[in-house]
Amino acid sequence: MTATGKCLIAVPTLNEAKHIARLLEQLLVEAKAMDWPVVVIDGGSTDGTQAIVESFIARDEPVRLAHNPKRIQSAAMNQAVTEFGDGMDYVIRIDAHGDYPADYCRVLVEEAQKIGADSVVVPMTTVGQNTFQRAVATAQNSLVGTGGSAHRTGKGGAFVDHGHHALMSIPAYRAVGGYDETFRHNEDAELDHRLRLAGYRIWLTDATEMTYYPRSTPSGLFKQYFGYGRGRARNVLKHRVIPRIRQVLPLAILPAVVLAALSFVHWIALIPLLAWCALCLAMGFVATRKHFADYGLPMTGAPLVGIAAMIMHFAWSSGFWLHLAQAVTTGFGAKRA
Repeated sequence: MTATGKCLIAVPTLNEAKHIARLLEQLLVEAKAMDWPVVVIDGGSTDGTQAIVESFIARDEPVRLAHNPKRIQSAAMNQAVTEFGDGMDYVIRIDAHGDYPADYCRVLVEEAQKIGADSVVVPMTTVGQNTFQRAVATAQNSLVGTGGSAHRTGKGGAFVDHGHHALMSIPAYRAVGGYDETFRHNEDAELDHRLRLAGYRIWLTDATEMTYYPRSTPSGLFKQYFGYGRGRARNVLKHRVIPRIRQVLPLAILPAVVLAALSFVHWIALIPLLAWCALCLAMGFVATRKHFADYGLPMTGAPLVGIAAMIMHFAWSSGFWLHLAQAVTTGFGAKRA
C-alpha cells in the first residue's frame, strides 16, 4: 500500500542544537520525496537551535520555523496544527531526542489508512550512550522500568488505550481540542483519553518504531519522572480515572520511604523499603543479563540498572503524591498546573 494524503511533520524543540541538524537531514529525505512540510516549533532556544534551522531554510529546504512563546511541547503541537494544519490530513509528532527509520512517516500514514485508525502510536526502544544512560535504557526496556507498558515492550499490532504519540488525524485532533496546554507532562495520555471518549481509535503499530535516548544523569532522570508522576496525578483528578496496576504499584514507594524513617521505633518499618530495593536490584540483574547483547552493559552494571529503576519509581511516586497533596490543600484539584 502507498501512503496518500498530506502530512505535516512537526518537531517541537527547546535547546536541541546537538540533535536538530542530524534529525532534519534524516526527515528531509522522506519529506521531500512525499512533498510534506517539516515545521520546527521552537520554545526559545538559546543554544543555536534556531540558527541551525534557519540555515536549512536558507538552503530552500521544505522546513519552516515557528516560535512557541509557551515553550512546552503541548503548546508547540497545538500551534503547529493551528498555523500549518489547514489542508493537511495528518500530523506526525517527532521528538528531537529520537532516531527514526528512513520510511517512518510513510509507514505511519500507510498504517492509519490500512487499519482505519485515527491515531497511530509506536513502540519505543531506548538506547544509552554513556554508562548511566545504558543502565537507564536497560531498565526502561524491561519490566523493572516500565511495568509491562505495551509501547515500551514492543507489543505492537493492536488497538490500545495509549502509546507513544506519532501520527494523528488532524480532523480528530481538532475535534477534541488538541493537547491540554495546562499539562507539562503526561499530556499524551490525557489527549488519548479524550480521543477514546470521543470514539476515535488508537493503533499501536508493529510496522515501525522509534529509538529514544534517555536522560544521562540521575538528576535529569529524577526530574523527568517526577514530572511524569505529577502529570499522571493531574490526569487522574481531571478525568476521575483509576490508574492501572502497573501505575498503582509505584505509588507505594514514597510511603515506604516515609515509613522507613520510623525504623528508630522498630526495625520492621524498614522491611517495605528493603524489599523494594532488593526487588529492583534483582530485576535489574535479570534485565542486564537479557539485554547484554543489545546495550553492552556488563553484568557489573546490573546494580546501576536497579538504581536507575529506583530513581524512576521514587520520583514518579513523589510527583504523584505531591500533586495530590497540593490539590487537597489548595482545593484547585485538576486545575492546578
